[in-house]
Amino acid sequence: MTMGKAVTKAVIPAAGLGTRFLPATKAMPKEMLPVVDRPAIQYVVEEAIKSGLDDVLMITGRSKRALEDHFDRAPGLERVLEEKGDSTRLESVQYASDLGPIHYVRQGEAKGLGHAVLCAKQHVGEEPFAVLLGDDLIDEAEDLLSTMIDVQQKTGGSVIALIEVDPAQISAYGCAAVTAVEGEEYVRVDRLVEKPAAAEAPSNLAVIGRYVLHPSVFGVLENTAPGRGNEIQLTDALQTMASEGGEGPGVYGVVFKGRRFDTGDKLSYLKAVITLASERVEFGEDLKTWIKDFIS
Repeated sequence: MTMGKAVTKAVIPAAGLGTRFLPATKAMPKEMLPVVDRPAIQYVVEEAIKSGLDDVLMITGRSKRALEDHFDRAPGLERVLEEKGDSTRLESVQYASDLGPIHYVRQGEAKGLGHAVLCAKQHVGEEPFAVLLGDDLIDEAEDLLSTMIDVQQKTGGSVIALIEVDPAQISAYGCAAVTAVEGEEYVRVDRLVEKPAAAEAPSNLAVIGRYVLHPSVFGVLENTAPGRGNEIQLTDALQTMASEGGEGPGVYGVVFKGRRFDTGDKLSYLKAVITLASERVEFGEDLKTWIKDFIS
């Protein structure tokens, strides 16, 4: 049983170009695409805060100013809403800026997820920290991140989130070979492969966008050569840490069976919007009725 430093910091890489959603993302960050009436990035920040991570660092890039503006105060807009007596919208606008302190660092050059995480080194220091990718929306009712933080505190290692996928789809993900840990819900990660061919995949366990990392990952990333796509891959660094004799106290996995949406994929994004909208008290039933009529 290991109990290290508490996990209090969240790193949210948000410097990607969002090419899969062009032309919508030509002038707007993909993270600002609305999921019902909140931008996708707000769900991710709320998840971090809910899990007790009160220090959020966003890794941004050129043309990402809208992210900072969204979580900043908007005195002019707030004044207009206040004068109109529109307290509901006023509260929703203020809520985003009251979530907590959010810090920003620019990646400068898109060199991959590993490089984006490395940009957080100075801010994070020698503490374990969480990484949340904005493309993955985890259901608000789930406690995935809290569970991962608990596993990190118990093992002292790094923890990744895994889901079971159709073996035919594994080539779209990082893939993990794992060993069960006796008496525990989590698994030990023995090997990671970035986007393997289906026939060469060690399992059907895919890595998704939640990590709780030991700070030794920074030293490994600094010595990780560019991999797939000529980018510095976080998966490659974690493979080094998982391998026998690797730096740090190993890599573990939490297999997530709850609800998640990949908002970087157009179909999954639409499913997220429809699913979450259909659960809204104000218009969910009307929407479901309309969908039934539309389908018929």
